[in-house]
Amino acid sequence: MRDPLRDRIALAAALLAPPVVALALVPARTHISSANLALILVVVVVAIAALGSRIAGVVAALSAAAWFDFFLTRPYQRFVISDSDDVTTTLLLLAVGVAVSQLAAHARRLKLVTVTDAAHLTRIHDTAALVQSGASPYTVVDQVCRQLVEILGLQGCRFEHGRLLGRHPRLEQDGSVTVGRAQRDVDKDGWPTEEIELRASVGGRYLGRFMLLPEPGAAAPSLQARLVAVSLADQVGAALDTAGPVLDR
Repeated sequence: MRDPLRDRIALAAALLAPPVVALALVPARTHISSANLALILVVVVVAIAALGSRIAGVVAALSAAAWFDFFLTRPYQRFVISDSDDVTTTLLLLAVGVAVSQLAAHARRLKLVTVTDAAHLTRIHDTAALVQSGASPYTVVDQVCRQLVEILGLQGCRFEHGRLLGRHPRLEQDGSVTVGRAQRDVDKDGWPTEEIELRASVGGRYLGRFMLLPEPGAAAPSLQARLVAVSLADQVGAALDTAGPVLDR
């Protein structure tokens, strides 16, 4: 999840840290090569990119390149570069800084996916453990309803036992959504506006269905989340099958 305060701190650091570091390097600019001075500023950009957003990383790269030019290349204290090698170093500093900020943003997305995967696996594990413990199918249904609201971002969820009539959009086993006989591109067109059926079955036998009510105008959840929802519904099917015939409450 994005942290607005952290992003603001990173953006402030992107604006302030490069000139401060470049100024601190002024006494060493005649003793250290331009390439090594640029590498020091790259470290600053990497730290900021790892802390904040992609924007903060790009701003840090631009700031580092500008202040490297101003403080550390001749003529000093001017945004002009007279040495062609320094021009190349400045451009490389900018390019590397921008590239690093993109990589850092990608790494944060991968971390988020890993955390999300762990949360999904925990839900599946907890529900499976509840089924295996011999808990009432009502208890399992209630838990899965709460989980479906969370992972699918629903307005509401209810469960209907038995074979019921009425055609609704359906969340299929492969995570796709069908409306009538046509498959809906939910990634492009979003959730249907009406209730969506998610069947609980075992061995091909239909035992009931969750009726999923999406939030108005909400984007469809990811395929991963939809597949987790299907797995949870299958757990309910197993619980109902083990308990035998049950009556609707």
